[in-house]
Amino acid sequence: MSSRGFTLLEVMVATLIMGIAVVGLLSGISASMRTADRLTDHDRAALLARAKMDELLLDLRLPKLTPIQGPIDPILLAGAQGGWRARLSSFEFPPNPAPGAPLLERLELEVWWMAGEKRRNFTLEAFRAGVVTPQDVAGLAPGPQ
Repeated sequence: MSSRGFTLLEVMVATLIMGIAVVGLLSGISASMRTADRLTDHDRAALLARAKMDELLLDLRLPKLTPIQGPIDPILLAGAQGGWRARLSSFEFPPNPAPGAPLLERLELEVWWMAGEKRRNFTLEAFRAGVVTPQDVAGLAPGPQ
C-alpha cells in the first residue's frame, strides 16, 4: 500500500517550526526598527550640533567662561523638546601672555533632547584662534599668598 501526502503529525511539526522562525524574524525586525529610530535621533542631533557649532565659532562676541544656552525648535527634533548649552574658554596661552597676543580658545557645545521620558545629549568641542584679553591676563596672575 502506498501512502500519499503528509501525516497530521508531520504537518503540525512543520507548522511549529515555521511559527518559531516567523516569531524570531519579527523579533529581529522589531529590534532593528528600535535601533534605527534611536540612531535617527542621534544623527539628527549631530547635524543640529554641527550647525550650531559653526554658528558659535563664527560669533566673535561670545563671552568667555559664561555658559550660554537656548532652545531648539521642536520641528527640527521631530516634535521632541530640546535645547543647547555652550561655553567658551581659553585653552592654551602663549608664554608671557600680553593683551592682543594670539591664543587657542575651546568651545564646548551640548545638544540635548527628550526621547520619551529620557533626556539624551550629544556633546561636541571645537577650537578656534583668539586673542588674549586683559581679563585673561588678570585671571592668570597669581593671587596673594
